[in-house]
Parts: sequence; C-alpha cells; structure tokens
Amino acid sequence: FFFNVFNRKTGEPPLINGWIPYLGKALIFRKDAFKFLLDQQKKLGDIFTVHIAGRYITFIMDPFQYVYVIRNSKQLEFHEFADKMASKTFDYPALSKGKFPDLKENLHRIYQYLQGKPLDIISDHMMKNLQDIFEWKCSQATDWETEKMYKFCCSVMFEASFVTLYGRVPAADGHKVISEIRDKFIKFDASFPYLAANIPIELLGATKKVRKELIHHFLLQNMTKWLGGSKVVQARQDIFEKYELLGDYDKAAHHFAFLWASVGNTIPATFWAMYYLLRHPEALAAVRDEIDHLLQSTGQKRGPTYNIHLTREQLDNLVYLESALNESLRMCSSSMNIRISQEDFVLKLEGDQEVSLRKGDWIALYPQILHMDPEVYEDPKEYKFDRYIENGKKKTTFYKAGRKLKYFLMPFGSGISMCPGRFLAMNEMKMFLFLLLAHFDVELVESKAVRLDNSRMGLGILLPDVDIAFRYKLRS
Repeated sequence: FFFNVFNRKTGEPPLINGWIPYLGKALIFRKDAFKFLLDQQKKLGDIFTVHIAGRYITFIMDPFQYVYVIRNSKQLEFHEFADKMASKTFDYPALSKGKFPDLKENLHRIYQYLQGKPLDIISDHMMKNLQDIFEWKCSQATDWETEKMYKFCCSVMFEASFVTLYGRVPAADGHKVISEIRDKFIKFDASFPYLAANIPIELLGATKKVRKELIHHFLLQNMTKWLGGSKVVQARQDIFEKYELLGDYDKAAHHFAFLWASVGNTIPATFWAMYYLLRHPEALAAVRDEIDHLLQSTGQKRGPTYNIHLTREQLDNLVYLESALNESLRMCSSSMNIRISQEDFVLKLEGDQEVSLRKGDWIALYPQILHMDPEVYEDPKEYKFDRYIENGKKKTTFYKAGRKLKYFLMPFGSGISMCPGRFLAMNEMKMFLFLLLAHFDVELVESKAVRLDNSRMGLGILLPDVDIAFRYKLRS
C-alpha cells in the first residue's frame, strides 16, 4: 500500500491497487462494477485509477469531462486495443502487425454501406426477412402459442440478420442449417466474456472446437452457395481477396466476427425492449396505438398476407417506439469505453484540471453510471417508456447540476469507438417490435422478475439472468 502511494507521480490520480498480486481489484470489479465504481467515486472523487488484472485503468466519472477524452483521439487510441482483443477472440491475425497494409482502413470505409441510402436498402431487406419469419409464426399461431422470450428473440433476430447479411441457404433444410449455426453461436457467445477477459480458450471447454466449426461455415466455398447476400458483406469479401497473406480460414474468421458484431448485442437488446413493454401495459398500449395509426395513415393493412413497408422517416417518427427502446437501452447497456494512452502526457480537463498519464495506461468511461444518475434521470431504476419524449417530440436535452449534457445516452460507445452499425441495429429492433405488435396480441405467462446478468459488465448489453415465458396469438 505504502509503495503504491509514494510511487505515484505528481498529477496522477489516486490508485486503488488491491492486495492480490496481478488480479488487483479484478474479482470485486467483475462481481459488481457499478457498485464498486460508485463507492470509489464517493471516496476519491471523479477521477481515480484501479488496478485490474495487470492493467491500470483510470476512470473518468464526470460526464462533463467525457468530451475531453473522446476528442483526444491522437494520444488516446482505441483501434489497436480493439484489434488485439478481436483477433484473439475470433482467431484471426491482428491487423496492426503490418502484414496487411491499409486493411483496417479499407474495412472501416465499408461501413458506408450501413449509412444513408445503402442503409435504407439493407433495412428494407431486413424488414422483408423479418416479415417472412413473422408470417411463418402467424401460420403456427392459430390460438395462443407459448414460447420463452429470449429464445424467441434470438431465433427471429438471428435468422433475419443472417439472411439479410449473408444470404439464404438454398438447401431444402436452409432454416435448419441457420438454426444449427445459431445454436453453436449461443455456445460460443456464453464464453465471450472470458475470451474478452483474455482467458485462454483452451481453458473454456468445448469453446475452441465450437469456434472452429462456426468459422468453417464462413469459408468461401460455403458462402458462395448462399443467395442474396448484402453489399456490405460482398465488399468485405472483395477486400479480403486482395490480401494473399490472409488465409481462407482467416477470412472466414473475419466474417464470423462481423456476424457476432451484428447480433451479439442486438439480440439481448431486443429481448429487453420486448420484456419491458410487456411488463408495462400503458407502454404497450401507447406503442401499439402509434403503430396502428401509422398503418392506417399510410393505407397499409396488417396480417400475414400483407407486406408492410416503412421508410426511414416513418421509422424515425415513431417517437413512442423509439423512446421505449432508448429507455430499455439505458437500463440494460453496460459498455465500458476504453482508450489507451500512446505516450506519457497530461490530459487537460474542464476547470483547469489535469491528469498525468503514462504510456500504456487505460482510460475508461463507464456510461452506466451516467444512465443511472438520479440527477440526470429521475427515478433511474424505474422504466419510463416516454422518458425521451417532450411535448410530443423527441427529447434530446438532459441536465446535471443545472447544466446541459452533451452525452446523456451512450449504449453504442463514443467517438472513434462508436458502433458503426448502430443505425442498422436501431432499425432492426424497431422493425421487430413493429411487426410483433402489428401482428400479435402478446402477454407474459410468468410473473417472475427478470434481472440483469452482470457477467458482461463493461462489454455491451447485459443478458437476462433467466428466460421467461410469454404467449402470442394473431390479432383479430
């Protein structure tokens, strides 16, 4: 303790070191990062450093200081950290090793297919694929059908996303093939927090075998058989083919990583949005009324034999649906925004504050603290479906200590680490909820409370600790 206290340099934040060699505070942080960080903030203020599993992570807790971290992308880097983590997790060679010049930049440019008019195209395909799945569900639901909610969301969103991105499997058992990939995906995903924590995959049972099987699905000889894939995936294929040193397995591993990035957080986020709506009848009624009004005003009919088309503008104007979705994201997201100091330097903050950082230090923003701050959100533990609506329009102004916040909702990261697929993800979840409520009466069968599983704290959307039964039938 005394060594670490007196070894701190001038301007460095107070250090919480822990007494366990190497691990530091890793165990207590993993158990409940939210509570741990709040406790340290009360003791030490808004800036402090924590030793976690060999890393020294400086947390910036004041949301007014976020902008100084986010805009300082030269000294505080993200992509190299993300590349190393992803290459280990998904088993492809790191892009930063120099063997693949400009590959990182070329892949980043492809995200243009997830914005603007290309986003409209891929969203239309997603809508059609969701409708095909819901039409099949309609044919089954002659009376009340009971399913587990997380399993239902996973089944629908995984298949619709897979077909939208990679195309249809033309075999007669195409649905079965995708279901098999989904089941393997779920097994791999269960180990994702351990892989992200740098636990060797050899210690994670069958995870290595499952990962290899998943990657083999994305070998070129398999992908060329799939019909109607997206431009974004085709563009990625075209780029990979330009790099001779990138082996067939490595290319397939990149495709698998892209699939995980597309659904790994969207599936649990869809579950929470649906769960909270069904737990709150007034929210369900308001969102359904908004959906019915849009269908009526555009002359569209609901039902298994009718195709519904939604423009981006129409989706954006569903203010109650978007507010309900944002509220569930506020409550279930737990991403940690990481930056790595590229040199010894002094980070200048608001109010003439300065933080001395060493090369290799980690800087972290933890937006869940902001999302649950009672100064920003009244009764933050309560689900309020209309929290992001004011006078019938989207509410985008939130305050802390009487000051307007630039950042108030951060489920998709920030700055250079912001998820490039966030617009598609929001559209997908809105379309899922739209079609579900347009076609079906839905209600919970069980009254048990579902809580957040904290094992993924810092990694994105938290999963539910248990699944819950619900039932649905065709609306009359």
